[in-house]
This record gives sequence, C-alpha cells and structure tokens, in this order.
Amino acid sequence: MLKYSPLFENRKGPTIISPTGGRHSLLDVIVPDMPRYRQELNEHGAILLRGFDVSEIKQFDEFVESVSRQQYKYVYRSTPRTEITHRVSTATNYPARLEIPMHNECAYHTTWPLLLAFCCIEAPTEGGQTPIAPMGEVSRNIGQELIERMEEKGVEYIRHYHPNIDLPWETVFQTEDRSKVDEYCAHNGISSHWSADGLLRTSNRAQGIAFHPATSEKVFFNQAHLFHVSSLGHAQSQAMMNMFGADKLPRHARFGDGTEISEHDLQRIQQAFASEALIFRWQPGDVLLLDNMKFAHGRKPYKGSRAVFAALMEPSR
Repeated sequence: MLKYSPLFENRKGPTIISPTGGRHSLLDVIVPDMPRYRQELNEHGAILLRGFDVSEIKQFDEFVESVSRQQYKYVYRSTPRTEITHRVSTATNYPARLEIPMHNECAYHTTWPLLLAFCCIEAPTEGGQTPIAPMGEVSRNIGQELIERMEEKGVEYIRHYHPNIDLPWETVFQTEDRSKVDEYCAHNGISSHWSADGLLRTSNRAQGIAFHPATSEKVFFNQAHLFHVSSLGHAQSQAMMNMFGADKLPRHARFGDGTEISEHDLQRIQQAFASEALIFRWQPGDVLLLDNMKFAHGRKPYKGSRAVFAALMEPSR
C-alpha cells in the first residue's frame, strides 16, 4: 500500500509517494506501475519518492534504467560532475560553501533533458537543500514584457576557458582533442575560436523561452541569470572584470542580438525565482523526479557530508 500527500500544503509542488509500512524496493513497487506514476509526474511536474529502500547508488541506477532508457549525454558542460555509472553522476561538485541559483538543466543549450532524477544517499548536517520552483509561476512573475523580449531576442552565452578558472574546456567538451571540440561546436550551433596563445572562446545563441512539448505552455527557459557575471555578486564580478576585462570573462550572457541585459531585468528574474522557491530537507533514500521544463532546481550551501546523485534523461530532441 502507498500513501500520497503534498510536500507543500497550498503550494504547487511535488507529490510525496511513500509505502505505508516497511522499506520496499522501487523496482518492486513503483516500476511495475510506471505509466501511472508518469501520469502523476505529467500532472504535477514533480514526485518525491520517500521511505523506499534506496541506500546504495546501484539501487538508484537500476531505478533510473527502468524509468527511461533515453539518457541525455552531458557535453558542453556548465557544472563539475563525477560520473558514477553511464546513467548516474554526482549532482554537482560545486563548492559546498556556495549556493547554486535555481535554473532549468542545460537551458543554455538548444537541447536539454526533459526528465531529471535526484537521489539522496546522505543528507548534510546543515543546509544542502535542493530548492525547486514551478516555472509557470516564475514566468508569470517575470512578466509578459520581459518574457516577450526574451522570446524575440534569445540569449547569447559567451565563455573563455582560462587556465585554472572555472571548468577547463577538456571537461566541458569531454575530450582533449581540439578538433573534436570544433566539430562538436559546428554541429551544435556554437562558435569556437582558439587564440594564438591557446585560449578557447565559445559563444552560442539559445532560446529565451520554450514551449512544453506536452502542454504547449510557454515558460522562461534560459540561464542568463547564472551566466551573467553579476551572478557572482558585486565584489567577485568586479574582480573578474578587473582581471579579464569585459571582453574575456570566463562566463557572460547577453541578449541574442548582442545587447546587454540590464541589472533591472536580472533582478526581476532573480526575484521571480526567489518568490516561488520551495525548500525541503533531504532524507536519506529520497528520490526526486522532476519535469525539467515545469520545475527549476538549485542547491543551498551546506556543512558536513552530502551525497546527492543525478540522472539526466529524455533529450528534448
């Protein structure tokens, strides 16, 4: 027997599905009736499976394989991750002291995973939550005028792969061969240029908004607020500007027509996410399924040991 309950009362968020007694295997209880739970996911955009027997990565990996065999290949990376299996990786290796703002996975690219799965094996002693936010509400809070400008112009992402700053290009493109980097970029609408001193610059124009493939809902869908240098905070962004100059920042974002995104626009986006944030504490064994276009996610800073893993599934194209 299973019980269903909302994770947040009077808020749009995940449905908690838990066994009424004992710690049962996801493979035995959830997988045989997966179409039913996919329908639940389609309706609510998120499901939290809590209280099941998930104490090892292997169990999560087997569940992920049963949920979907369409894995998203994570190339043109934005966050450091460690592959555990060919389906499962660490959620991020980003420093524990820093917060990751809420975002939609790979929304800086022209293809992205439609389905995400997270699994907590070990929860930290303090912090480390994975905030989520419903994109319909976030988009409405951003406002029609900015959404329309995002739709018209799109977003351009510019990266310079300086040594020992941010992710090296070998990690981002999963190769040590420059020709393969150029080949990947050419096939994916990314401009690449190697300077005489070996510095790689890439730029790509991607969508500002996207339409959900099942509901046709139009939502804000980009990572301008993460890539823009201001996301580092005033002191750090100024240090980056002083070190590299505005034309060689490790990461930056602007409108797709080359015009800068104003501080006012960025604040509106950040406030829209913050106002819709849903925050819950991980419990060991939790498995969270997210529709990547219906919900954004982030990560709070933490203390102690944190073991949260992720799987990216079902490429948008």
